Amino acid sequence: MTALLAQSLVTPSLGLIVWKTIAFLIFLGVLYWLGWEPITRALQQREEEIESSIQRAEQALAEAKEIQEENKEARRNAEQEAQRILREARESAEELREDEEAKTRRRIQQMKEQAQAEIEREKQAALQELRDEVADLAIQAARKIVEDDLDQDRHRELVRDAIEDFPTN
Repeated sequence: MTALLAQSLVTPSLGLIVWKTIAFLIFLGVLYWLGWEPITRALQQREEEIESSIQRAEQALAEAKEIQEENKEARRNAEQEAQRILREARESAEELREDEEAKTRRRIQQMKEQAQAEIEREKQAALQELRDEVADLAIQAARKIVEDDLDQDRHRELVRDAIEDFPTN
């Protein structure tokens, strides 16, 4: 009997087709009445979520581009600041070098002046010593002249001897 019933459900007959169609239409009506609104609402909600996600992604992309631009600007500013610092350091080093050069020149000039002053003092001392020696020689020559009361020829000879004894430096 079950086989007969199963066979009768599978073989097409007009009554079975009508009942199957009526059952399918009732199923669609119940589905529409109970499930269509929740299904469409879920689909609409899913569509809104996807649209919201797309908008958030676009906003995130715009923010990322803005941040990227800000980073580029910050990098440019940092590079400019680094260039400025390097330029200032070079200028400072150049000023320091020039200052040291000027100090060295002043020291050299001062040393030259001191050396020239020392040479002048030594020269004056040597000249004073020479004057003292000439004066001593003149006194000795005068003493010899006075002691010997010499004639003109003897006087010239003494002066010549004194000049020859005189150091050439």
